[in-house]
Amino acid sequence: MTLKIARFLAEHQPATPCLVFDVDQAEENFRALQRALPVARIYYAVKANPAAPVLERLVRLGSCFDAASIEEIESCLAAGAQAEAISFGNTIKKAGAIARAYAHGVGMYAFDSAEELAKLARHAPGAAVYCRIMVANAGADWPLSRKFGTTVERARELMLQARGLGLDPMGLSFHVGSQQTSTASYEAAIAKVAMLFTDLHDAGVKLRMMNLGGGFPTRYRDEVPGIAAFADAIGAALARAFGNALPDIVIEPGRCIVGDAGVVASEVVLVSQRDPADPVRWVYLDIGRFGGLAETEGEAIKYRIATPHDGTATGPVSIAGPTCDGADILYEKSNYRLPLALTTGDRVELHATGAYVTTYASQAFNGFTPLKEHYI
Repeated sequence: MTLKIARFLAEHQPATPCLVFDVDQAEENFRALQRALPVARIYYAVKANPAAPVLERLVRLGSCFDAASIEEIESCLAAGAQAEAISFGNTIKKAGAIARAYAHGVGMYAFDSAEELAKLARHAPGAAVYCRIMVANAGADWPLSRKFGTTVERARELMLQARGLGLDPMGLSFHVGSQQTSTASYEAAIAKVAMLFTDLHDAGVKLRMMNLGGGFPTRYRDEVPGIAAFADAIGAALARAFGNALPDIVIEPGRCIVGDAGVVASEVVLVSQRDPADPVRWVYLDIGRFGGLAETEGEAIKYRIATPHDGTATGPVSIAGPTCDGADILYEKSNYRLPLALTTGDRVELHATGAYVTTYASQAFNGFTPLKEHYI
């Protein structure tokens, strides 16, 4: 938690649950990524946090943007981004959304199927397109490999088709999974996709871009490699694959830019030892999976939780949200321990919640209003 956030929480005691976000910290994370990977153009993954103050700051910093929907594209344009700095990176797009993006001047589109390619040829004629390759997501806390991407063999066919449809087959992309903690995953993916670069070049398709996707992690409860470790691994893998003939390199970070810039303030609704013979207490917060903490599904993302009683004796807990839904359980198996003094009405803080929280929040499940947001 940054000093700005701590000061805001202490001085304003905002109603909970809420997110308090330090935009300066997001800027510092962006600049650190630029320093670590100067060969790459940053296309911020808007889905991580599409708030206007975040987009406006990144526009001023010269960022490009990876958008998943026409709504995200229009949010970027409203924040001052130029259309040519936006990539429509979702491989699953409505025809109408493609047409609207094209009308705005967006010229760069992802695909991973012949059917999507046909839509692009019809509704974004002449656009630059890149094919997403399926790669292993080992080491990712939030894998993305089953829903997206195609095989290397199929990608070759599709890129040749793209040229025949009047599109500009500009490059290839992959994604090693969100909250990726293994540098080796990038190395393996780069080696795999680079071979297709050579194959397509020999077939007359002059690719000029490799998109490494996102996945760079934020520190939650456990330590993760720093951005320098990923940069070293990526740089070495690119040198092995391309030597001095390096294509344009694109990265799509989201979580590592905004994750640790945000803190969720929450109130303890109830602490209950439901079974006197069981030492595990149940702690119910006023935010849960339906309030924005969807990435606790499968206990994948493990947020650090701070309480006013830290430093005192602790005991095992299960942690859940406030709704009348049995799925609204955050942690049962991840060995969370919280102070024995924790009680109803205490305010707690969930750290590194700047990414994938506000937009995951339901509109009004059980009548609970969406998470309030404070950008400072």
